[in-house]
Amino acid sequence: MSGLAGGGAAHGVATLLPLPVALPLLAAGVKLAIGQRLPRTQRFISTGVLATVLGVSLALLIGADRDGPRVMHTGTWPASVGITLVADRLSGLMLVVSSAVTLCVLVYSIGQGTADSDEVTPLTVFHPAYLILVAGVCDTFLAGDLFNLYVGFEIMLTASYVLLTLGGTAARIRAGATYVVVSLLSSVLFLIAIGMVYGAAGTVNLALLAGRLGELPSGVRLLLQIALLTVFGIKAAVFPLAAWLPDSYPTAPAPVTAVFAGLLTKVGVYCVLRTQTLLFPGGRLADPLMVIALLSMLVGILGAVAQTDLKRLLSFTLVSHIGYMVFGIALASRGGLAGAVFYVAHHITVQTTLFLVAGLIERRGGTTDLLRLGGLARLSPLLAVVFFVPAMNLAGIPPLSGFLGKLGLLRAGIAYGGPWAYTLVAGGIVTSLLTLYALAKVWNLAFWRAAPPDEPAPGTVLESAETDDTEDEGDAVPLPAGAPHTASLSGRPITTTTAASPTMLGATCALVALGLSYTVLAGPLSGLADRAAAELLTRTPYVSAVLGPGHGDAVRS
Repeated sequence: MSGLAGGGAAHGVATLLPLPVALPLLAAGVKLAIGQRLPRTQRFISTGVLATVLGVSLALLIGADRDGPRVMHTGTWPASVGITLVADRLSGLMLVVSSAVTLCVLVYSIGQGTADSDEVTPLTVFHPAYLILVAGVCDTFLAGDLFNLYVGFEIMLTASYVLLTLGGTAARIRAGATYVVVSLLSSVLFLIAIGMVYGAAGTVNLALLAGRLGELPSGVRLLLQIALLTVFGIKAAVFPLAAWLPDSYPTAPAPVTAVFAGLLTKVGVYCVLRTQTLLFPGGRLADPLMVIALLSMLVGILGAVAQTDLKRLLSFTLVSHIGYMVFGIALASRGGLAGAVFYVAHHITVQTTLFLVAGLIERRGGTTDLLRLGGLARLSPLLAVVFFVPAMNLAGIPPLSGFLGKLGLLRAGIAYGGPWAYTLVAGGIVTSLLTLYALAKVWNLAFWRAAPPDEPAPGTVLESAETDDTEDEGDAVPLPAGAPHTASLSGRPITTTTAASPTMLGATCALVALGLSYTVLAGPLSGLADRAAAELLTRTPYVSAVLGPGHGDAVRS
């Protein structure tokens, strides 16, 4: 049995809350049971499940925007001890964007497995792990208590360990080891923080904590706030907790790198948004957060400018642009939070797209080393277009959504006033200009200049690690110095090609179109972000939906 908030149509919407978590987990179990059999059926299951999750997410977002937060209490347990699932405007928007992105990345991965004639690993390992990852992401967005939030993170991270080390190449194992150590450390810190919160307030339910934390001594409340910020800062890869990211993501297969870079760090940003507004309102740590935002923007983009490898360059821009989101959270104003929400949705889509394009560039040019690429605009005009559009979007060229999101944040910073806010506005402008410079460098080196004389011919085998294990003898054959390093989903060498897989290119184009839709639909999306920000600041709708009418008065700002 379950307790549902609302009635009528709203009651029906609330019954959908478990589906974004349950459907991918169920499908992963079915696919593990099937194993290597029925490949077409397995692909249909994966695609159908994620398409269904997208539809459910849209229904939850529409319901939350129209009728207020939707809540489901599992079993007959009260909110203080039971599992509560909540979908408000913020979590609904994050569900929709993440579902759309993960669906496109799954289609891309299906195309990559087909292009590599690599049928076994994508079906038996990649697809189940990927579905479990999606379930973990959805659980974190819907979690109504800190412990269920922790469970969602662990589901997500357990699957990510498998995905990051697919194929077992030496480079992926090394990168995976770093990622595992950092993730385990953050998980331990998260458990400690949850224990501290429970010891101080007697509950881990977010709605109850919204009222109880305000009754604690200010020093205890500040300690709890710092503990949770540290945990989510590691997961969001904010400076100085982002040193692990540039070395962990670029070695993974393109679909894995794309969904990690585009989505997983934003789960951390979502948690910062949720906890800072619901549990610790008032912006007590506004100045430290502004410093962190500024350093994240500048250190990240300076690191990107210094890179000559496309994947590492994009990884550093990821760290940099997390700073924009922290900027909006630090302002703790309606305009700042609305800008942060808009920018999170924009960045998930655009960053994922760019990493998928990097995978296509690697397959066409044999490498992501910009010094060894060239002539791609002539060799593959469509590939040039699908890079150029999201690159300009990330750089914030008008009238694209990247410009609109940054403009909203800069306006909120000017309205906030004060030395740090004005410094952040200036830092945001400088970061945007340097982002444009870094991406223009990619365009000039990889697309615009003439092709290098040592460009690999179509059909050239691209080795996947420092050594190549031959199929017949298994002997390690050292690669020549400077040899490209790219591999299939199972870690086997792949070959360059003159034409990208239509499925891979189609999925990438779909994400490009989704990013452009944020520009076309900027008005409605900005309005939704503004309403989400107002709901976050008020807190009353969330608390009343979970605990019942009247309880929200205790936390009214």
